[in-house]
Amino acid sequence: MAAIDPSIYEYINVTSTDGRNTVNIAGGVVSLSFFENLFSPHISATFLVVNTGGVVDGKSVYQGLPLRGGERVDMKIVNDSCPDLELTQKTQNELYVASITNVLVEAEREVFTLNCVSREALANETARVGKRYGSKISESVKQIVKDYLGSDKEVEVDPTMNDYKFIGNMKKPFSTLIWLASKSVPGGDSSGEKEVKNKSSTAGYFFYESRKGFHFKSVDALCTQDPVGDTYTFQPGIVDQDDPDKDFRIITHSTNKNHNLMANLEKGMFSTHRIFYDPRNGTFTPQQQGTFTITESSKNMNNLGEKYETSLPKDKKTGKNLADIPSRLITGVLDIGTLEKEEKNSAVKNADPMEIFSQSMMRYNMMFIIETVVTIPLNTNLIAGNLINCNFVAITEEKKKEKDETTSGLYMIKELVHYYESKGSYTKLKLIRDTHGKRDK
Repeated sequence: MAAIDPSIYEYINVTSTDGRNTVNIAGGVVSLSFFENLFSPHISATFLVVNTGGVVDGKSVYQGLPLRGGERVDMKIVNDSCPDLELTQKTQNELYVASITNVLVEAEREVFTLNCVSREALANETARVGKRYGSKISESVKQIVKDYLGSDKEVEVDPTMNDYKFIGNMKKPFSTLIWLASKSVPGGDSSGEKEVKNKSSTAGYFFYESRKGFHFKSVDALCTQDPVGDTYTFQPGIVDQDDPDKDFRIITHSTNKNHNLMANLEKGMFSTHRIFYDPRNGTFTPQQQGTFTITESSKNMNNLGEKYETSLPKDKKTGKNLADIPSRLITGVLDIGTLEKEEKNSAVKNADPMEIFSQSMMRYNMMFIIETVVTIPLNTNLIAGNLINCNFVAITEEKKKEKDETTSGLYMIKELVHYYESKGSYTKLKLIRDTHGKRDK
């Protein structure tokens, strides 16, 4: 069985909110899609269902359960070429029906789409963070997931170097966690006790959920991890089914974005001028400290490809590289934490809240310099945030199928969709990259 072949729906059980009725809808599921996203704090899935008979006391699924939202969904999808997609109460990653759409009821059949999310996504809508937090941000993240989402799922957290004292101000848990991600600087061990090893670590984290649990990961750490599995190669044309590498081919690919200079200038990716008001002493950022440039900050940054270099045209008036001239003015109130009385003295420059803001904004913008979408045979080993190696073919006059050294290399999975249909099983990936070429060792 190849990864691209149709998978087996071992079961897809839907249990009513009162727990009285459970229906296996596997036989009626026409298509199934499972989603993960670096920018989504929860996983989700959609099921297109066609039901042609009575299953609950002679009634249809829609009327018999009945389907009203909040039903638990447990499923196990089997493919011999990769791990099972198992989302169940037993594995603590079951799904719940968030909405039922595209409902069509006829005399002999009913058609509907189940839109499902993880339990924590529902809990998030009814919870508000009101406690005081005053330790390392990474420790606060663990507590918020436990206290307000009531989750027993694994929480993979990269330790943070910086403290941040705050009161939740009755924000939703997911909003709070994503907000904290932009304020975090990697460093230390999980307890936060060890000395920071990499004092040049760049600010910026992602908070997201995969089928393996929650993740609070620094962008730096994600960029330095090892790629998952073999190298994926774009192979146009018919593929030999006896090829041992057939499960690691790129079926389709398209590049959505590749260095949009105008957009990057508008966002201030290369250089910004910052004016922050400090409420502690009523002062504004000194003129000489206001400019932030990517040229200086990217020197010690971890990249997916070659070291980042700015090679923009020079300004005719000043003679400076456009990358060193602020293209965006940023104003705001200096955020030192609602409970901080004074800025902590630190030998680490990144502990400066203004530097944290500028670095994280720059880091997020850089990660999306290059965006590519690929479709590959089903691979449930992959999760959002993983790195994969990709080989693409260079366009040459000789029309040789040579590797393109510029576009080939490491990519990070921003979005992932495993989708199952009667004709086959596929994984669609939205890949991001900050630089071209091969990563320096």
